[in-house]
Amino acid sequence: MTDHQTPQDENKLIAERRAKLAALREQGNAFPNSFRPRHKAQDLQDEYGEQEKAALEELGKVVSVAGRLIRNRGAFMELQDSSGRIQLYVTKEARGFAKSLDLGDVIGIEGALHKSGKGDLYVQLDQYQLLTKALRPLPDKYHGLADQEMRYRQRYVDLIANPEVRETFKMRSRIVAFIRSYLNAREFLEVETPMLQPIPGGATAKPFTTHHNALDIDMYLRIAPELYLKRLVVGGFDRVYEINRSFRNEGLSTRHNPEFTMLEFYQAYADYHDLMDLTEDMLRKLCEQVIGSSEIRSTVKNAEGEVVQETAYDFSQPFRRISVFDSILHFNPDIKPEALADEQGARQIAEHLDIPLKDNWGLGKVQIEIFEKTVEHRLDNPTFITEYPTEVSPLARRSDSNPFVTDRFEFFVGGREIANGFSELNDAEDQAARFRAQVAEKDAGDDEAMHYDADYVRALEYGMPPTAGQGIGIDRLVMLLTDSPSIRDVLLFPAMRPE
Repeated sequence: MTDHQTPQDENKLIAERRAKLAALREQGNAFPNSFRPRHKAQDLQDEYGEQEKAALEELGKVVSVAGRLIRNRGAFMELQDSSGRIQLYVTKEARGFAKSLDLGDVIGIEGALHKSGKGDLYVQLDQYQLLTKALRPLPDKYHGLADQEMRYRQRYVDLIANPEVRETFKMRSRIVAFIRSYLNAREFLEVETPMLQPIPGGATAKPFTTHHNALDIDMYLRIAPELYLKRLVVGGFDRVYEINRSFRNEGLSTRHNPEFTMLEFYQAYADYHDLMDLTEDMLRKLCEQVIGSSEIRSTVKNAEGEVVQETAYDFSQPFRRISVFDSILHFNPDIKPEALADEQGARQIAEHLDIPLKDNWGLGKVQIEIFEKTVEHRLDNPTFITEYPTEVSPLARRSDSNPFVTDRFEFFVGGREIANGFSELNDAEDQAARFRAQVAEKDAGDDEAMHYDADYVRALEYGMPPTAGQGIGIDRLVMLLTDSPSIRDVLLFPAMRPE
């Protein structure tokens, strides 16, 4: 619907198209399925776009393409397929066919490949067939798809109308393919673990609850695959990974969707330093080989789509590594180390920063609240934040030199957390004690605290080798690498409120 069309106008157009379809039905099969295109629009542009007009005439190349009609200018039409666009030339014999078409119709064309006087490649309509009659008009090029919410709800129309949107999702596919290839080359085994779990674990988050009728038990959509992947390490798979969905029953925002894609991988006989090295190498090569540059640009645009701010993140330089404690001091030069290291002192700092605190939080949790308020959004270039307090890291291994913190890191770029990794806790008795502490928090009203997973503790009692593991949010990584301001821009079908 264009900016000039009312709903009544659109209904009239739909009615006209339905009448055309009814006439087609009377003539026979209105939805034929015998046409097989042999060529893609972009491949033809790449292979023949630079050829001289005369040379192309002499070649006499006959091609067949199929796709959606997106422009009809009388003598010339434009067809769009999954690869790109190409012009069509309407011969005298094909004029009746061309006039019967509506924008959005899917057609199959076979004919000679030529070049116009302007230098544009085109396919001559020597043979042609209507494959699908579109009953709804395409949105106006400039106005019809300006409504961002409509673009998310009707992604199928968004993909037809906006080539740059298609390119974002092609890039997403290439990013995931690269990660798979990278890990496979390093002898990681790709596995699948349950999404429907009797106990949700592996993260602190509120789960979705459902009910299994045959077993008559409540079950949960997984919030993370972590505990099952670590069971596989116990079982003897030294390197495992999974790229799949997790689910968290939380709010919607530009960075949060209730279902999202995670990469989680685990490596036996490794620690969190090894995983930081691997992550840095993997992301640098991903940028160079898939994005084509080690400098990633992020833009801020105004309502008119004009760039008002641009930032570059450099993946070619060594990634910074700094502890939670030191990062707070670095970005808050007025905070004294001795105050931050003392619970009462840290609470006073938080109070001064207007950070609400709960009475049952210890020093570690207070420090993290200060970090999230004053540091996180300022971590622009690739940065590993290390040494997270044990209090907020129930599955991570305690540091040998300082049991107050764990051998854990989170990875940030552009003020966004992209990854979380740590040396795994493989002490069954310590894990059982931490689960009990989480249960106490749950009983005190924290609906994101973990359940006690007796089977996971039993698995650890069989002995898990020293291991490091990590999760990377694929959606946030794709947002970063495609310069997308919202997670909805990188999800084909994001969660939306009902219409």
